[in-house]
Amino acid sequence: METAVHIKRRLFNHRGIALFGPILFLTATASPTALEQNWTNYVRIGAYGLRADNADKIVADAQANGVFGIEVDNDIEGRYESFLDPTAKLKAIRAVAEKAHAAGNYAFVYIAGTECITANADKTAHTMAKDHPDWLQRKITGEPAIFGGGTAFWIRKGDEDVWVSPYAPEWRKIYMEHVRQIAATGIDGIYVDIPYWMTHFEGWEDTWASFDDYTVAAFRKQTGLDAKKDLKLGDFSDPNFRKWVDFRIQTFTDFMREIDENAKSVNPKIKTIPEIYPGIESEAVRVGADVYSLYPVVDAIAHEYEFGEGDHMAASRTPLDWFYYQVGMHSFRAFAQGKATWILNYSWDGEKTVDKREAMMNLAMSELMAGANFWDAPGHSMAGSNDIATRKRIFAWIKENEKTFYLPRAPINPIGVYFSPETRDYYARDFIRSYRGILILLMQAHREFQIVTPRTLGEFRGGTLVLPDVRVLSQDERNWLEQYVAGGNKLIVTGNDPLGAGTRANIVRFPDCPGKAYVASLEANFERTGPQLEQPFLDSLPQSPEIEISASPQVATSISLVEGRVHVFFANFAGLVGGKNPIQTPESATVTVPAERGHSAYFLPYLGNIQELTGVPKNGKETFVLPPVAKGAVFWLQSH
Repeated sequence: METAVHIKRRLFNHRGIALFGPILFLTATASPTALEQNWTNYVRIGAYGLRADNADKIVADAQANGVFGIEVDNDIEGRYESFLDPTAKLKAIRAVAEKAHAAGNYAFVYIAGTECITANADKTAHTMAKDHPDWLQRKITGEPAIFGGGTAFWIRKGDEDVWVSPYAPEWRKIYMEHVRQIAATGIDGIYVDIPYWMTHFEGWEDTWASFDDYTVAAFRKQTGLDAKKDLKLGDFSDPNFRKWVDFRIQTFTDFMREIDENAKSVNPKIKTIPEIYPGIESEAVRVGADVYSLYPVVDAIAHEYEFGEGDHMAASRTPLDWFYYQVGMHSFRAFAQGKATWILNYSWDGEKTVDKREAMMNLAMSELMAGANFWDAPGHSMAGSNDIATRKRIFAWIKENEKTFYLPRAPINPIGVYFSPETRDYYARDFIRSYRGILILLMQAHREFQIVTPRTLGEFRGGTLVLPDVRVLSQDERNWLEQYVAGGNKLIVTGNDPLGAGTRANIVRFPDCPGKAYVASLEANFERTGPQLEQPFLDSLPQSPEIEISASPQVATSISLVEGRVHVFFANFAGLVGGKNPIQTPESATVTVPAERGHSAYFLPYLGNIQELTGVPKNGKETFVLPPVAKGAVFWLQSH
């Protein structure tokens, strides 16, 4: 929705995304692009193994345990037996869809992306690799992507695990036919697990596969280059290797788009949801599944997010890990532009010194405060729960307060932080450290921020935009930034100067990136690091007239409008010790807003009940002292 925005011309970036030309920049109340919400925005996910005879039991259990959005594991594509004949599994999918709909619920079915397992391959004459060796992904040396039991925890002894080239035409034709057959069952969603290039098993990490004949031919057709001879693999300064990187990302974006189109050609209401473990870090470039590129072509993404070097098990996370996690989830929400962000992460895996219930509650809290949907699972399994009673409690509370967390969030008067996809692609480590550092600094200083991307530049209304060590800009991005500055807005450039502008009117330069410096301080001594260490950077930012927050830097805040009302989401990580203590130290906080007649303030503690607050007026402002924030909380204002 382009209200109050005068659009003179459209611009397009390198990924074919529309940007908007000269605009009138507004403050607080401009709405983000409208996107109608659907069931994917409100799911509370539980997963189940689907057989021919257990649809009734699955749906009954989901209803009893507060599950809304039932995942069923019935993998047609990823098991060679059903890839050859999907009849029985299609019947089971139809049955669970009908049962779920009769109960007022929704169901979605798991299928593999490019992986396929043949059970007991050592005892059968027909396997994917034996029947179709030309379909397999390969290293540049020709070694096929074939693996056996023990390579990964889900591959049993005697099984054959292979990874197929998405350019194998016969395989792709059969795959899409299965997608249409699945959609015809009436199931509500198709959940595509890790549609990747094989670069994540031991010995394959740095291969930049695949160099099978089909893929090499497709790259030659697109670029005129021979992938086996014309690239310096792993050398991001090589323009031809960059083309290979772009090609590999585009491949799986196109693959997911084709799945979505095939499914919707049969069932227009069906949703496509890929499961992706890489987030904003370099792993996305390596496996070729980039969530920034994927969100426009699917309906939601399920993130099995491991945030690079951090610990992805909630019971083991340090407070800094939790802040990295917040950066990732807020990035996903920005990329999604109103689509749903599901988080399939893990809370506890047998840690004797950590209460699994507390770990589960911490994980759910952190996701809710960022606006993401919680999927509870035990250990590293998708199905079940570490503690069903705790999950029921969390799900019941989410259902009661779902609009607070899942209605669209709009900016008020934010500091923009730019996510540059191409800079991440080619300079991942430097960019991510800068980007993370700036965002954590703003979270800990309790300043409103908005993550801005090439797709959302035209919607950004904030008066200040930060470029965190950005190295690569298209000409369209450069033009937009010049117009932004010419419109009287401030641009803050940290680290690298992609515009070559130096310091000038409305442009502030920090050659020594404060984001990188802040991350280094956090890593060296998290407890003694606070926003005051980067005071010159904070002083360069305008003060928000709408809201002031005072709280510990170990509390992450995010500020937005929900249904036109100011909301502040608090996630408290004070006192957490990875692997030892999952119980936070309660923290105090105050919120100060302009004094206005006819509004009330409310406080919702995590897993608690709404409380009305009384403010203290002074000098045209009103200050609300919040009850102690234990794990997390939400504050909001509401007009009478």
